[in-house]
Amino acid sequence: MNRRKILEEKIFRILSGFATYSLIAILAFIIVIIFVKGFNALNLDMIIKTPKGGYYYGGEGGVLNAIVGSLYIALGATFIAIFIGVPAALYINVQLIRYKRTQNAIRFFLDTLWGIPSIVYGAFGFTLMLFLGMNASLLAGIITVALLITPIVVRTFDEVLSTIPKGLHEATLALGSTNTEMAFKVLFKQGFSGFVTALLLAFGRGIGDAASVLFTAGYTDLIPKYLDEPAATLPLAIFFQLGSPIPEVRERAFAAATILTIIILIISLSARFISKRYSKSNLT
Repeated sequence: MNRRKILEEKIFRILSGFATYSLIAILAFIIVIIFVKGFNALNLDMIIKTPKGGYYYGGEGGVLNAIVGSLYIALGATFIAIFIGVPAALYINVQLIRYKRTQNAIRFFLDTLWGIPSIVYGAFGFTLMLFLGMNASLLAGIITVALLITPIVVRTFDEVLSTIPKGLHEATLALGSTNTEMAFKVLFKQGFSGFVTALLLAFGRGIGDAASVLFTAGYTDLIPKYLDEPAATLPLAIFFQLGSPIPEVRERAFAAATILTIIILIISLSARFISKRYSKSNLT
């Protein structure tokens, strides 16, 4: 019996290790391919100039319009998601702490929203855009992406808040604090690492999504100056330019993919670093 258990443990260890290292190898392969093809076309003009002669047929210029448009949409959507999501997560863990069924129902609903494909949000945003009489624009893209990433903010922050000991709630209320004071002065501080993680995850999802802005943000070679103007994004730049018959344009698509990958990697590493740092500071 002991030999059987040892054999089973070795088999599952081998399978787990194989799966883990396979995922790492696949991720490394994708990054290497993107970087090898992207760095050949990546230069200073690619970052500081807009495309010349049209994003589909022009071979000159860069992707500055897509970089700026992505940052505009991701920052605007993240601000809206944080503005809505943080109070919602605090409400779930403060006002509804005694109502487990309601908490579970809301969390199930948010998990469902999180799992909906982004193209569905794009279709909903397009329908909402037509209903409101809006054109494909920066504002429409921000609203659609905000709808996409708000469940991410709520559930990520909620998971951290739910791990805070319930005794801290009781002790805070016993000292005469109100629910609002407990939420923003105690729980928010204790769960700040989760807040930062939620913020960065939402920003990373917002800046890297293409389907939700495909019909809502539009596309342009110019940098938008107003909210009612169309905006380009890095994912859409990659999508459109890879289909171009011009080799220089396809190279620019790989350069855009390299820039987007670097941004996502920086966001992921920052989320892990900040989360660990604030977790340690809260423990001490």
